[in-house]
Amino acid sequence: MHKSVSDRILLVAMLALVALFIAWPIGSMLIRSVQVPVPLSTARLADMTRAALAVLPGDRGTALPARWAAEAAPRPRMEAIAAAFALNGLDVPWDRAAAFDRQIPAAEQALAGLAPDLRARVTEDLPLAVAMLHKRAVLVHLAGDALAPATREALRSGQTITIGIDHYSRVAREHRLRAAGLNSLLLATTTTVITTMLAFLAAFGISRGLVAGAGLARFGLLVPLVSPPVVVATAAVLLFGRNGVITHDLLDRALGWTDAAHDNLYGLGGVLVAQVLSFLPAAFIVFDNLFTRPDGRLDEAAASAGASPWKRFRHVTLPMAQPGIVRAATLVFILSMTDFGNPMVIGRDLPVLAGVLYDEMIGFHNTAFAAAIAVWLIVPALAIALALNRIGGRRRFTSGFGGGDDGGRNRQAGAAMAPPPALRRGFSLLVWSVIAATGVIYATIIAGAFVKVWGRDWGLTPHHFTAMEAVPGFVSSVVGITPVWTSLVVAGIAAPLGGLLAVIAAYLAERHRSALTECMALIILLPAILPGVVFGIGYLTAFNAPFGIRALSLNGTHAVLVLNILFGNMFVGVLAGRALLRRIDRSIDEAAAALGATPVQRIRHVVLPVMRHAAILGALYVFVDGLSTVSAVVFLQGPDIDLAAVAILNAAEGTYYGAACAMSVAILIIVFTVMAAIRLVERGRLPARAAGTNPAAAMGAAMGAV
Repeated sequence: MHKSVSDRILLVAMLALVALFIAWPIGSMLIRSVQVPVPLSTARLADMTRAALAVLPGDRGTALPARWAAEAAPRPRMEAIAAAFALNGLDVPWDRAAAFDRQIPAAEQALAGLAPDLRARVTEDLPLAVAMLHKRAVLVHLAGDALAPATREALRSGQTITIGIDHYSRVAREHRLRAAGLNSLLLATTTTVITTMLAFLAAFGISRGLVAGAGLARFGLLVPLVSPPVVVATAAVLLFGRNGVITHDLLDRALGWTDAAHDNLYGLGGVLVAQVLSFLPAAFIVFDNLFTRPDGRLDEAAASAGASPWKRFRHVTLPMAQPGIVRAATLVFILSMTDFGNPMVIGRDLPVLAGVLYDEMIGFHNTAFAAAIAVWLIVPALAIALALNRIGGRRRFTSGFGGGDDGGRNRQAGAAMAPPPALRRGFSLLVWSVIAATGVIYATIIAGAFVKVWGRDWGLTPHHFTAMEAVPGFVSSVVGITPVWTSLVVAGIAAPLGGLLAVIAAYLAERHRSALTECMALIILLPAILPGVVFGIGYLTAFNAPFGIRALSLNGTHAVLVLNILFGNMFVGVLAGRALLRRIDRSIDEAAAALGATPVQRIRHVVLPVMRHAAILGALYVFVDGLSTVSAVVFLQGPDIDLAAVAILNAAEGTYYGAACAMSVAILIIVFTVMAAIRLVERGRLPARAAGTNPAAAMGAAMGAV
């Protein structure tokens, strides 16, 4: 389609938004990770100090250093003498590693022992040395805006920034970081293997009709997608912690079989269970999307050739599922490596790299080192994925059958081959056991939202949902479910904007195909590939002082949260929109353009009505993630902003489980209410069999395409 001037303007605007709010933050994070501070040389520091003194009014540039030198205590004077020696090209003749009470007289003796001309030069530089060593902060304040921002920062810190891999190599150098890295690899590998196997079997069983109540089972497996990521760990603590209902009340106090203080779920085992149940839905989506596409006649042909169910599974199903296995395993590995919520709540003494990253950001504001750790977290997963793809790339598989409208009939044909009853029972038991465990988790969360003090006072109270404290005398920063309303506002703003921008981006990428639009689409997909913590740190570095202007800083505001959630999740709407546009004749757009419709009019009257489902899906995904995400926003919210998912993490870590459960329940109610409302509206507008009438299933299918 020919691009008009208005089309080009719309494309340029979308490219600018994508570059500003996706590419730039990611690039800023990578650049920040290789910025290493190094001490300024003595000569360079002296030059910067002279320049700062020179801008002071009147004779203050000489009077102040002289006064500071005269008032200097013995130790600062000794250090200034050493610096003055260096400024004059002299070696320090005393032991700088000795105790200060020995260095001080040694410095005075060394100064007195110099030749008269050298002693005069060193003495002349003493005021400058005192100023550059001990009065830099005062000097920067006095100089004010007369110095450039970069000069002020360098003089204040006594450091300059260079490029290097010190932050990356630090992970290998320090023992505690190596231990945390090994723990992360062990946990991620184990979680990936177990989760991928369970998700594969669950998706295979449901798609092949081997699971009783397949539709309900699919919904049950996807429920954890709409809840905050630490819900499972919180419920596990309430059930199997030191004061858990099962470990303490049942097995310890009632039956006397165990000692709950030692026999509990804290540690590696607990984190493993929490991560498997938390990440299983994401892996299931990948396999469910995969198994609903192949032609079922492959199984039928293999069965006709006399292949047993095991041989069909081994030689047909597994090879065809290899791309999905790689994608699901990579996804789960990255999720596990970047998860700091579950280890914080239930890991206790289990250090992991994601936890170190969280501490470096929250406790020390060490953004550069945290950015390097964030890259380290995804390198192993990407390396494994590339290796598996390289191995799998040597083999190619194709069904040899046509697709199209016969797909459903063919899948039914493959599923119609009666499997052994024992196989049906086995798959049903596996899938429904996982769903039952999920049900127990959420039942525990609901109960915890109404119990006064879990494990101590089983009285019921609604106060966890209100501004009042349910536990008299319990000090907490969490006040009812107020953070849920904050998250609702942020997600409510981001969702419609995300759906609209996703449709526009999909329209531009699909209807104006070029290298530029494909590059735009690829950049939009980057947040789907990178973990949220990377995107969050990117926003922190990019918008702390945009373009070097501190007044434009967005950090700690609602705006940066909306932008992060919006652009971090609009890829789902773009994927759905592009897939829909490929099935719609482009002559509709051409006819509107021929009639003189502007791009805005075409989008409003042609594109949006046709792509309503993609817009709803994109908005819904942004909304759900906005309510439940932690890693992307935990570093961005300001001191006066509390988002629900972050508040749940903090409450669970602080053992205020009632508030954590109450906020989790509130989020679930809001999400399911919104999804039910969307489904009712869509049912009223389209036949029930139309695509997109089930928001949960549609969202899962779109995520599986990532």
